[in-house]
Amino acid sequence: MNTLIKPTPWDAAAFGINTWELLEYSEAALQQAAQTAGHHTLKVDPLADKRLLHEYGFYYCDTLVEPHCNAKRLRKLQHADATISRVVDVEQAVSICHGAFAHGRFHRDFNLPRAGADLRYDNWLRQLLAAGQVYGLYWQGELAGFIAYSGNNLLLHALAEQHRGRGRAKYWWSAVCTELLASGHEEVKSSVSASNLAVLNLYASLGFSFKHPQDIYHRMTQTIDETNGRPA
Repeated sequence: MNTLIKPTPWDAAAFGINTWELLEYSEAALQQAAQTAGHHTLKVDPLADKRLLHEYGFYYCDTLVEPHCNAKRLRKLQHADATISRVVDVEQAVSICHGAFAHGRFHRDFNLPRAGADLRYDNWLRQLLAAGQVYGLYWQGELAGFIAYSGNNLLLHALAEQHRGRGRAKYWWSAVCTELLASGHEEVKSSVSASNLAVLNLYASLGFSFKHPQDIYHRMTQTIDETNGRPA
């Protein structure tokens, strides 16, 4: 049988349970998930018929959108106090990361402990720091946040609480995007929760457009009905 789900070991490490991602939205994939204990994630088109998801016990967690921008559209902004650097203190960055992702789908999932959701992002940031894929965001020489990336994709970003809501983020985002575009990428992109209005407004103010919305559904499978593959 071809597998229609794949393990996500980085999530399993944070939550201490088996975790999976469905590779397609089909009844066959849903049946395979129903016969596999653990936590499951599925990304679907917002306009897709969700009937099967509800029949198989999946519940809505979030909608993601993809901001994207090229060099021509990017609004370039600078401030003498706002600088970026690839030299980042790991523990300071993780301290900023910890608890910063309230809009994340794992924090919004009532079946998962918040501590595990925090640990997931902390672990991810540590891996990106070890790989040298993080920009430190500095205000007057002090670490104020970070933007982690892979290629042209901004993966993970946060500001320390005292720097939020002060109109500073646009300088750091502009600088990081400018560097990534100058390195040869035709565009930069990210993935943002539709509920995170502050970040959506930030991207829009810098010239980003939005595409590829995806609804995120989760399910926790604890007991298995072997007769029909549906939750017991």
